[in-house]
Parts: sequence; C-alpha cells; structure tokens
Amino acid sequence: MEKRTILTSVDLSLAVNRIALQILERNHDRENLAIVGIHTCGVFLAQRIRSIIQEQTTTEIPYGSLDINLYRDDWSLISQNPIVKKTDVCFMVEGKDIILVDDVLFTGRTIRAAMDALTDYGRPRSVQLAVLVDREGRELPIQADYLGVSTGVRSDEKIKVIMKEHGDRDEVILE
Repeated sequence: MEKRTILTSVDLSLAVNRIALQILERNHDRENLAIVGIHTCGVFLAQRIRSIIQEQTTTEIPYGSLDINLYRDDWSLISQNPIVKKTDVCFMVEGKDIILVDDVLFTGRTIRAAMDALTDYGRPRSVQLAVLVDREGRELPIQADYLGVSTGVRSDEKIKVIMKEHGDRDEVILE
C-alpha cells in the first residue's frame, strides 16, 4: 500500500495555528465562544486550538468533547457494536458560539450527527466548523468555516490523521 504525506508535523502545526487565528479574527465576542471536539482526533485538535486562543487572548474558553457514534444515521452499517466514547459538555451551550472541531471532513454525516448531539445540550447561537483536512466527496451540504487543507481523494484512498496525543508523531497521510 502506497502512502503519501499530506501534512508534516510542521505543516500540521501551522494549519492549527492558522485555524485558531482565523477563529479569533471572526469571533470578537470571545466571552461567548466555546470549543467542542469530535472524538477522537477532533478532540486533540480542539484542545490545541483552544490553547492557542487562550494564549492570544487570556480568555478562558469553555471546552467539550462529543462522541457521535449513536447519532450517526449509518452506525449500523459501520459496526454492529460501536465503541462509545465519553461525551463531556460541562458548560451551557444555550446562546454560545460553538466551534465544532473534527480532523477530516468527507461526506458530512459525522458533522450532522455532531450537530444533533450538540443540540441535546441546548441551542447554540451559532455553530462554526473547523477541520484539519477536507477530503471532498460531500453527501450533505456541509462545509468548513475554518480549514487546514483541502485535497481530492479517490474513493479507495483513506486519509489518516496521526497526532502525538494518540500516536508517536503529528502527521496526515494518504493511504
């Protein structure tokens, strides 16, 4: 199986920094901002983005994580026994500007499921989407507000995001 590097560790770091700065540029009401990561790599990306924003503004940004497995409309097609991770949203979602963070945007189904899960906690004022990689191939009309990189990928190819928090390095590869 041939592998190709899409983002090196340096590229990934630059992309995350750029996303964080773009979020700051667009969201002037930082007291109303909150960040939610989608398991698994979206959680790590969200934590990094949050750290950068807090360093730049000295504002404490509420943070949460979502497991969307049981909200997916295709969960029974993916696995008969989905592995459910912890959802942790310990702040009031009502009226917040939520930055939803995921590693890869493909069909849009994960993001739709995440928005469904998020609304179980309240009605946010807005939901903005930050993704590291847009691999194109949308099935639902969902697009990222903040994007690290966009790349066309064949249906038989897979994008793998490796992060230090869950692996030994930071890298995005195409398999």
